[in-house]
Amino acid sequence: MTSTVASLAGVPVLICPAQGPALDEQGALDLIGDAGYHGVEWVAVPVSRCPEEFFSLRSGLLGAVTQKFVNYRLRLAIVGDVSDHVARSDALRDYVREANRGRQIWFVDSQD
Repeated sequence: MTSTVASLAGVPVLICPAQGPALDEQGALDLIGDAGYHGVEWVAVPVSRCPEEFFSLRSGLLGAVTQKFVNYRLRLAIVGDVSDHVARSDALRDYVREANRGRQIWFVDSQD
């Protein structure tokens, strides 16, 4: 499947399918390129595309991926249930809470 562009609340969003490349550093760059091509402001990535190490802050992957989006002034939404990951890590819980207070990176349960 390929990504689609939708207007959510009047904002253009690149919606990624559940199946596809993992959201690692190269995957982030690929999505940023797609987002630029389509002229969107947000990229919505299903949690199923995030490798397990993405949710381990010690791995540095979450920080590296989100920093790429910030550098390119794109917003990233991780869509799906991250409660199991958050329950295992106080640091991740704090990261998610702080990210959701901002305007750049969000962790949301659904596209709704």
